[in-house]
Amino acid sequence: MDIIFLLIPIAIVLAGFAIWAFFWSVNNGQYDDLESPAHSILYDDDEDLIPEDARVKPDNKQDD
Repeated sequence: MDIIFLLIPIAIVLAGFAIWAFFWSVNNGQYDDLESPAHSILYDDDEDLIPEDARVKPDNKQDD
């Protein structure tokens, strides 16, 4: 029963820290843009990582 007098204050301090950290991150703009990081992987420039024999060559022919 004595341990509960130690665990309750520790739980309150940890919960208070978690709430403070959440509001600090919201105020510093951590949650402002949630979609751009997910789309940025689609626009990475990784052309140099593709082996030469696996690259798709675009056709430079024009249809008349």
